[in-house]
Amino acid sequence: MQAAVTVTPTQIPELLLGLATVRPVFLWGAPGIGKSSLVRKFADSLGLECVSLLGTQLAPEDLIGVPQIRDGRSVFCPPEAIARDEPYCLFLDELNAATPDVQKAFYSLILDRRIGNYELPAGSIVIGAGNRATDNALARPIASALVNRLTHVHLRASATDWLVWAGENGIHPWVVDYLADRPDHLWSQPPKTEEPFSTPRSWHMLSDALHSFGPALDEETLRIVAHGTLTPAHAVSFCGYAKIVRHTYGIEAIIKGDASWPRRVEDRDLLYYLAEAFRGRLVKDLPAQREHASAAVRETSYRAKSLLVQLAEISVEVAQTVIAEDADGNPVLPAWFLVEAARDMPRLVEARR
Repeated sequence: MQAAVTVTPTQIPELLLGLATVRPVFLWGAPGIGKSSLVRKFADSLGLECVSLLGTQLAPEDLIGVPQIRDGRSVFCPPEAIARDEPYCLFLDELNAATPDVQKAFYSLILDRRIGNYELPAGSIVIGAGNRATDNALARPIASALVNRLTHVHLRASATDWLVWAGENGIHPWVVDYLADRPDHLWSQPPKTEEPFSTPRSWHMLSDALHSFGPALDEETLRIVAHGTLTPAHAVSFCGYAKIVRHTYGIEAIIKGDASWPRRVEDRDLLYYLAEAFRGRLVKDLPAQREHASAAVRETSYRAKSLLVQLAEISVEVAQTVIAEDADGNPVLPAWFLVEAARDMPRLVEARR
């Protein structure tokens, strides 16, 4: 299902308070962005127990129950997990990953709040959640009859929201500080191949590993852990950041001339990170039009071109990342600076073609 309008995690509680208390809600979102934890937290805020049913692990009889004979008639008895006396939150996780027969078994429970002769206690709420087919996750088409029984809310990851949560929940300071500088690395599109990718959940996993290893964590182990949880490019960048934290080696020192680009092959991840930081600084400091550049800014551009030459001597590939276009093919740095870079460093520009 495609999202026409999306919401952030901080908007979810108020939305669910107005929606889920009167009608069933389905929460859509990519893997690892916190759908399940948001539902459990919302249920807790209402004082309701959250009973989770995982769609991929259910058969129709798990919902309908088994028949018993009473007074010569068969009566279906729903399972204890559902048939409760007190109001609760029924959370149908991965509902759209369930088989069509299981989805059908949910129809009456979702719309009429009833299954067989059992009716959910007054005050109960029903919330479903699932991934989208575009997320390369297990997801089956939902029949229009089921779609029409639910109010649909599309969740997106928000670095601002997650960083607030992280500060309150003991996330490792390296992770918090890194994502404060690179909020675009909080989440990446799930890949079509079987490899790790960055999500709020995977950053939380990395944080747990950093806490577990503690100060004894060496660079090789950090590299293994980062590449085991994050998108490859993000893992390289984070390892570079960790080296800066450990060795107080930053882009400021390089720009001022107090330090030079790292040249060791084993510091290539650090070099990539510093190049990204350098690119970000240029985006921030250079004006769109050269005539708007002050004397100090022009001096910065001269220094930047000199640093680019030094960087290209170490790695043309890394230097290219500084002047590269964005994902849509649009220039990121001002056109006047790129023209000067092409004039002064034709080898670097030619290598991009």
